[in-house]
Amino acid sequence: MAKTKDTSKENKTAEEMRNTDGMEQVSGSGAAVEADSGDAHASNTEKTEKEAKKEAKKEAKKQEKREKKNSVKTSLDEEKIREEVKQEVSEDRQELLENEIENLKKENKDLNDLCLRKQADFENFRKRMLREKEDAVRYANRNLLSDLITVIDDFERAIASAEGSQDFDNFYTGIKMIEKQFTGMLERNWGLKRMETVGEEFNPQEHEAVMMEETPDYEHETVVEDFQKGYFLHDRVLRHAKVKVAVPASEKKSEEGE
Repeated sequence: MAKTKDTSKENKTAEEMRNTDGMEQVSGSGAAVEADSGDAHASNTEKTEKEAKKEAKKEAKKQEKREKKNSVKTSLDEEKIREEVKQEVSEDRQELLENEIENLKKENKDLNDLCLRKQADFENFRKRMLREKEDAVRYANRNLLSDLITVIDDFERAIASAEGSQDFDNFYTGIKMIEKQFTGMLERNWGLKRMETVGEEFNPQEHEAVMMEETPDYEHETVVEDFQKGYFLHDRVLRHAKVKVAVPASEKKSEEGE
């Protein structure tokens, strides 16, 4: 019985030891499991961080690519916009230049037409002036001749009257009247005035001395006879009067002595 008790005790002890070993084994297994779990967790965490970094890098690269692409696109858009604006400005400028060229062509044509018209007008004016000048020269004496016709009519009437009556006195009187009317008409209408020279002091600007006579009756050279009448045309001498001049005796002797 004691043996049985000891055996039971040994069995119990062995069982306890098995239990203890089992517990230790279980505990070791749990620790191992826990250790494995920790290592796995750490590994998973490290893996997650690496993946996160990798993903972050990928995302960064993608973002960089997107930004670069957007930048390129923006640059291309800006370049395209600039080209479009440049093209529009170029087209507008070209249109303005074409309009300006057309305006200049039109202006040039108008000026050319105006120049041709002015040239034609000037040529017509020149021809008209030549005709008027020729007419002026040809008919310059028209008014004078019209006045002379009246004098001719008076002469014809005087001659006709003298032929019918043979009265010299009346004929002479008529001729004197005609001559007076004639000279009056010339002075009144044409500025032709007869010089009155007899008794005037000799003036070489108006008189032409064709004869000189020494006489004590005059103190200065004086016109004593008029051989041919002189005339003024307005304020100018038209013809010098041909006269006889009386020279004081003493002056003439002095001249001879010299």
